[in-house]
Amino acid sequence: MENQSQTRQGFKGLRVAAFESRLAEVMEQGLIKHGAEPLVAPSMQEIPLERNPEALAFGEKLMAGQIDIFIMMTGVGTRMLLKVFLTKYSEIQIRQALEKTTTVVRGPKPNQVMKEWRITPTIMVPEPNTWWEIVEELDYNKKGIELKGKTVAIQEYGIPNHSLVRELKKRGAHIIQVPVYRWALPDDRKPLEKALDAILKGQVQICLITNAVQIRHLVRVASERGVENEFRKMFRRVAIASVGPTASEAVRENGFEVDFEPSHPKMGQLISETAACAAELVRQKSEGVQPAVELVSRPVTDTDRAQRNDAPFLKACRREPVPVTPVWLMRQAGRYMEDYRKLRSKVSFLELCKKPELAAEVTINAARRLKTDAAIIFSDILLIVEPMGLELSYEAGEGPVIGGGISRSSQIDALREINPNESLQFVFDAIRLTRSSLDQKIPLIGFSGAPFTLASYIVEGGSSRYFLNTKKLMHAEPKGWKTLMEKITQGVIVYLKGQAEAGADALQLFDSWVGHLSVEEYRQFVLPYSREILEGLRETKVPLIHFGTGTAHLLDEMKAAGGDVIGVDHRIPLSKAWEQIGFDFAIQGNLDPALLCTTREIIKQAAQEILRQAGGRPGHIFNLGHGILPQTPEDHVRFLVETVHELSGR
Repeated sequence: MENQSQTRQGFKGLRVAAFESRLAEVMEQGLIKHGAEPLVAPSMQEIPLERNPEALAFGEKLMAGQIDIFIMMTGVGTRMLLKVFLTKYSEIQIRQALEKTTTVVRGPKPNQVMKEWRITPTIMVPEPNTWWEIVEELDYNKKGIELKGKTVAIQEYGIPNHSLVRELKKRGAHIIQVPVYRWALPDDRKPLEKALDAILKGQVQICLITNAVQIRHLVRVASERGVENEFRKMFRRVAIASVGPTASEAVRENGFEVDFEPSHPKMGQLISETAACAAELVRQKSEGVQPAVELVSRPVTDTDRAQRNDAPFLKACRREPVPVTPVWLMRQAGRYMEDYRKLRSKVSFLELCKKPELAAEVTINAARRLKTDAAIIFSDILLIVEPMGLELSYEAGEGPVIGGGISRSSQIDALREINPNESLQFVFDAIRLTRSSLDQKIPLIGFSGAPFTLASYIVEGGSSRYFLNTKKLMHAEPKGWKTLMEKITQGVIVYLKGQAEAGADALQLFDSWVGHLSVEEYRQFVLPYSREILEGLRETKVPLIHFGTGTAHLLDEMKAAGGDVIGVDHRIPLSKAWEQIGFDFAIQGNLDPALLCTTREIIKQAAQEILRQAGGRPGHIFNLGHGILPQTPEDHVRFLVETVHELSGR
């Protein structure tokens, strides 16, 4: 009963504004249940297809056979669309038109609608059913479907998917966007205007955003009433809780800061989790958020460097005996950590990377909480593509997206030479601040993506399963590939040298996707460039870690490319990998990250087996086969670090 009472009183009478429309009553009841004084103001309405001439115009094109490919994004939207067609065409006419068209269904829901109509879709997009999977299925389909010159219709669902449209246009398709419904302001704006007035008077302490359109409409109404400037001033005093990344991005695009985002993007969790920390959110908003760690700016002394030189991590890099096996973890600052999630609810990923104080904070906080033997600067391997003249964004649920990229060799010449000292100074500043604020006995690792991995992102425009465009460029246009790799290589050398000069005690070269290549492809198209980087960094006099995933067949080639430490993933036993590499190299690895999501007993057994394979030989750095997964319990990560230290004590 005590817990129920606390739940009901979570907001403790705070006035909470929300702009939910379809589930306005549910929202209001949830706020009351958790002790809020609710101010629920529906902010939008759906304009259905019946009142949208664009949709009916699409129907005419479909029936006339003028649509080559029809992409169905949602089940509700597809069903509504077909229902409207029935007002003008017979079921037989609609079915015949769809059967003559290449139909693409995004996931199980539109597929179910097709089943109801007794139609087998041409292409079923696999999970996680994002727009990128749609593009890849069309790129690599087994039915010989080409996009160039084809008319592709996309069934929208409220807001156009600009990324999908952009990528299809890059492939030469002509796009028709088919709106199932549009979001409009509600017919009755009085509740919305009442909420706006309450914000202007300072009577709202917390605001809940459950849809990206809500913040846009709120700003629009303020603008139409001539009070936008005053609204912006007052709204920045309100603690804003957003249901998830897409809504959060819209809030930031409109010039506001998100103060809280729940662990899962659901309305119920938004209400309950915001209620649980409501008082703290309001306090932070009024006082300003204090850094989770104390950041200082002071010169790093020779004594500091001498302390670190004796650190187990750096000694292991040099294959010297150590008292315990050192351990650090890739992605050790990430979404599995509650503190990180809270910070990310307020800033975008790129903002976190580009603000030295924030990057330093999450770097130091992770190393302190986990008690790892090294910290790795919080950054991203793709930051280096922006100085080349490319657009980098991180879309909710989609991962990195690179715009303005290359689809043919002639575009490579237009890419700018990278000058990290001008364009990536914020990374160097973050390293300096971290190095001066971090425990001086803990080494700090800097890093960059390797040339192949960076090139594949640039050519594919994002992540890929098959790397078809990358391999086409490598094999069909080797001169263009050489030019691209040379530009990346020279930029990475300067970039990593700058990190070492800023205070990084070791450097890691991430070749995340190189495992997709054959041995011969690696030798011809990758090895010369990775070798040039690793040889070019020798003058930094810091240990160099050369890491890739899926590289069990490439270990001899990676060894030839260079590095003091070869990182291996979990797909090969550590003992076998080390024997193949040779014991004159240190080795890093290699617990399967998924095992951290199991039990402590399994984690301990797996760690013990890896340590057994290492045999206490100098030069082993314990790590994962890749980064920590977002679903990982934080206490399991701490347990792993403690276990490695306990089991390896000598």
